[in-house]
Amino acid sequence: MSKKNKPEEKKIEFALAKENYILLIIGFAIIVFGFLLMIGGKAENPNEFNEEIFSFRRITLAPIIVLIGFIFEIYAIMKKPKETEE
Repeated sequence: MSKKNKPEEKKIEFALAKENYILLIIGFAIIVFGFLLMIGGKAENPNEFNEEIFSFRRITLAPIIVLIGFIFEIYAIMKKPKETEE
């Protein structure tokens, strides 16, 4: 058989490099961590008000961490992968 009849091996190329996907997973974990920090503050009795919902962790820290996670996601998508020699 000649080489013309053999099917050519096609290399599958993803839109992003492996490094970008790893950074996306890290960014997703940061976002999930921020949302986990927002959990809680529920009153035992629904007729009582619980001041715990206005804690620094839920009102300030958690939204900042979520915002940092989204910024990290943008960076992970925009980062140019390193050139590989082939």
